[in-house]
Amino acid sequence: MTPRLWAAGTFAVLLVALIVFAVLTVPRHRSPAPRADQLAALQQLPAEKVDRGRAFHAALRPGSYASMVLGLVLALLLGLTPLGARLVELAGQPFGDHWLARAVLGGLAIVLLTELITLPLAAWRHTIVVRYGISTQSWGGWTVDLLKSLGLGAVLGAIVLAAFFTVTHFAPRWWWAFGAAGAAGLVVLLSFVLPVLVEPVFNKFTPMADGPLRTELLELAARDGVPVKDVLVADASRRTRAVNAYVSGLGPTRRIVVYDTMLTEATPDEVVSVAAHELGHAKDGDVLTGTILGALGAALAVVFLFLLGSWRWLLDLAGVDSIAEPRAIGLLLAVTTVAGLVAGPAQAWVSRRVEARADTHALALTGDPETFEAMQRRLGTVNLSDPDPPAWEHTMFASHPSTVQRMAAARAWARGER
Repeated sequence: MTPRLWAAGTFAVLLVALIVFAVLTVPRHRSPAPRADQLAALQQLPAEKVDRGRAFHAALRPGSYASMVLGLVLALLLGLTPLGARLVELAGQPFGDHWLARAVLGGLAIVLLTELITLPLAAWRHTIVVRYGISTQSWGGWTVDLLKSLGLGAVLGAIVLAAFFTVTHFAPRWWWAFGAAGAAGLVVLLSFVLPVLVEPVFNKFTPMADGPLRTELLELAARDGVPVKDVLVADASRRTRAVNAYVSGLGPTRRIVVYDTMLTEATPDEVVSVAAHELGHAKDGDVLTGTILGALGAALAVVFLFLLGSWRWLLDLAGVDSIAEPRAIGLLLAVTTVAGLVAGPAQAWVSRRVEARADTHALALTGDPETFEAMQRRLGTVNLSDPDPPAWEHTMFASHPSTVQRMAAARAWARGER
C-alpha cells in the first residue's frame, strides 16, 4: 500500500479509537438541575452582584469576540494566500534560507505577528478586569506575565517546529506516522511536566501552614483514596482577587493548590467543598482521560494534515508545493485555527459533563449540599460570573455549568434526586 492509504487507514483507526474512548469515559448521566431550582437560586443571589457580573461580561464580550474574529481572519490571510509563505522566506533569509531556519524562525515570526496584532485587544481586556476589581496587576506586572508567556511559548514552539520539520525533511513519505507518535507523546509529557516546571513561572507556591484546614484537606484526600503529595498555597493575590483551588499533577506530582485569595474570602468548609470537587477530577481520572483524548486528537490532527496535503487547490492558494514544507506554516495555522473553532463547542460540552460529575462527587464526599451551594454563590459573586448566561453562549463556550445550574444541582441532590 502507498503511504497515503496507510495514512487513511491510520486516520480511521485513530478516529474510531477517539470516539470509543470518549464514549467510555465522558459521563453520559448528569445529575438533575431543575430549571425551577435555577430560577429560585438566581432570585436569592444579591441583585447588585448579579447586575455587576452581567455588566462585567457585557464589557468583555466585544473584545473577546473581536479577538476571535481577528485571529481567524489573520490565520486565513496568512494561510490561504502566499503572504504566510513569504513571511517564512524572509525569516529564513539571514541564515541562507536553510530549511531549519525557515521552520523555526518563520514559525515564530508568524506566531509573534498574530500575538502583536491581537495585543491591543488583550490590553483592552486588562483595563476591564482592572476596572471591575478582578485584576490586581499593574501594567508592569501584566507586561512581565505577557513576556513570560511569550518566552515559554517561543521555547516550546521552537522545539516543536524543529522536531516536526526535521521529520518531514528526512522522512517525506512517512512523516505523518512519526509526527503523530511525537504529537501524542508530547501531549502526555506536558501533562506531567507543566505543573512542575511551568506553573512556578507565574506563581509562587508555598506549603500550607500546619493547622486544622491542612489536616482536613489531607484527610479528605485520604478518605477519597486520592494520594496527594502536598497542600500548597498559590500567591494569586498578586494578580487577581478571584478565588479558586485545584488539584494539579499526576501520580507523584499531584498536589492540592489553594489560592491565597480563597483563604481570606471563603470559610474553611467552603475551601474543603472546592477541594472535594477537585479531588473528584483526580478520583475519576479526568486529567488522565483528558491527556489520552488530547494525545489521540493530536495524532489524528497530524495524519489529517498529511491527507489534506493532497488538496492541490489548497496548496495553490497558500503558494506552497507541499504542506510538509516550512513555507506552509501559515496554512497549518489556518487549518488548526478553523479546526479549533469547529471543535470548541464539543470540547466545551465534554468539559461541562466532566465538571458536573466532579460536583456530584464533591456532594457525595462531603455530604454537605448547603456548603457546596454557599461556595458556588461565593465563587460566582467574587469572580463576577454571569450566574445565568445566555443559553447559546453557554452552549458554545462554557467549560463549567453555570452558577445557578450548580446551585440547583446541590438542591436536587439534597432532595435525593441523583
